[in-house]
Formats: sequence, C-alpha cells, structure tokens
Amino acid sequence: MKIACLQFAPKLGDLKGNIARANAILSQQPLEHLDLLVLPELALTEISWIRYNFPSLAAITPFLEPTASGPSTQWAITASRRLNCLVTIGYPEVCLPADDLPTNTTSSSTVFASNHAGLVSPGSNYNSAVTVAPNGQIVAHYRKSFLYYTDATWAKEGTGFHAGALPLPWSRGGTEQGETRVTMGICMDINPYNFTAPWAAYEFANHVLANQSKLNILSMAWLSQELRAEDVQGEDANNPDLKTLSYWVERFGPLIEAEGEGTILVMANRCGVEGEVCYAGTSTVMQASGGEVKMWDICGKGEERCLVVDTEEVRNYG
Repeated sequence: MKIACLQFAPKLGDLKGNIARANAILSQQPLEHLDLLVLPELALTEISWIRYNFPSLAAITPFLEPTASGPSTQWAITASRRLNCLVTIGYPEVCLPADDLPTNTTSSSTVFASNHAGLVSPGSNYNSAVTVAPNGQIVAHYRKSFLYYTDATWAKEGTGFHAGALPLPWSRGGTEQGETRVTMGICMDINPYNFTAPWAAYEFANHVLANQSKLNILSMAWLSQELRAEDVQGEDANNPDLKTLSYWVERFGPLIEAEGEGTILVMANRCGVEGEVCYAGTSTVMQASGGEVKMWDICGKGEERCLVVDTEEVRNYG
C-alpha cells in the first residue's frame, strides 16, 4: 500500500492560502500510484490556534463547514480525483438541517449530508474527518470522540471511534478483495479520556485490537508544550520531535505487544507556529507488532512536506 501524509503549517482563517499551500507541496514531487493521502486535523480552515487561544463558540462559528459538503471536503474530492487515491482530511463540522445544505456541491457529498442531517440535532458541531474516493463518494466520516478541553467549548463528542473497511488494496487485512479493515481517530483520541481515565485503559489501542484493524488513520494537530519557535523554524526543524514520538508510541502499547502480523499507524500532524503555540510535526507511518515499532519514514518537527511510503518496502527506522 502506498500512503502519503501531508504535513504543513496552515494559517489561521486563510482558506485560499492554505489550499494553495497544500497544492504547492503536493506538486513538489511525483505522486503516482498512491492509495491513501492523509491531512491533519482541521487542516485547511486552521482553527486549532483559535481553540487554544480564543476557546469559544463565537470564535469558531465563522469557520464551521456543513457535513461532508464544505470547502475541505470539496478540496479532498478534487485531490482524490487528481491523484486517484482516497483522501482523508480533518475539518470543523456543523450539522445543518437538510433544507439548509449547500446546493453547489457534488451530488455524493450532498446526498451523504442529507442522509445524516436527521441523525443529530441541527446546529451540532463536531471536530471531524472525512474520507473521499476518486469517484467523489464519501467512504468514511468520523467525529472526534475524546475532546481536548478547548474542543469542548464548541464541539460535541462523537459516538465512538470509527471502525470499518475502506477500499484499499491490502488483501491480508481485507474483508473481501480490495478492502482493508480500518480504524480512524483524531489527535486527542489516543489519550486517556479527559485525561482522567487510567493510563492503562488504552481506549483507542484496544479498540483497534477489537476491530482487528490493519490500518489506522489519525489526523492530528498535536502541539508541544516544550518546543519554541526557534526549535521548529531553525536548523533543527527537519529533525522529529522525539518526545512527542515517544509519547505516541507509549499510547499504542497493546498494539505493540499483540501477536500477529501487526497494524499500520498513519499519523498526519501539522507543523508551524501560531501565536505562542508550537505544533510538533513528526508525521509518520509506522507498524506496531511483535513487541516493537518500526517506521517507514518520519517528518521533522517543523518540516513542510508530503511524506510518502510504500508499505511493501523495507522500513527505515526501528
């Protein structure tokens, strides 16, 4: 399977600029025969800085997008068609009544949003991720279940971690030819619930085991409490944040110790600085199995690039 993570530094409220930046990075290298492209949490609208510095519903509202039919989803559909692969992107969701959904979207996203409009209260907001296929179909939609404290000022909890199958060519994990069992999460989901659940509960990792997922897609906007602007913008920017990486690995303990062929973890984080907030970058694709973790590749803490790995090739680290 050929997997890509787009790590970049979107700017607050600059949707057009963020789209242009994402497209520019994707154009810097040949992206042939991709199966999956993953972008960070709240990737194009970039409201995570608002979440940490102006944590209020009023600050978030102008950036909310209707369910699977806003600009983030439309960009993902365009990218999916161009690259001929699945695309997963995080976005800030508002659930609108069916009659209020936008009409200038692709039919598949409009139908998806209409079908889901009655399942939640109109006006409900979620920190979400959508996965689209080259034919424009919405093949997965997930709402963040474990909210960071500033998420809770504007978003509701989802109903649980995503589990299902996606049309990806990994027959070993497939429920049928050309499908792979997948779990999806967003950033805080890998932490103990509300930071109050026992560390050893490992909710997300144990969900992966229960679902027998062979692929796990995580859109992130993971910040660092220790990094400073000079750390992510200077000479060390191309080196990963090892403290963040170590923490992530610890949260997947049950997956590492599980017997069998293992599971792949795709972690697409953002990078850059917004105000006093530094993001950790360090996007990676790694495999957990047999008491160890091995990585195919990893981004630097401040590096903007599209990381591409082929899981049929030898892992470079670990």
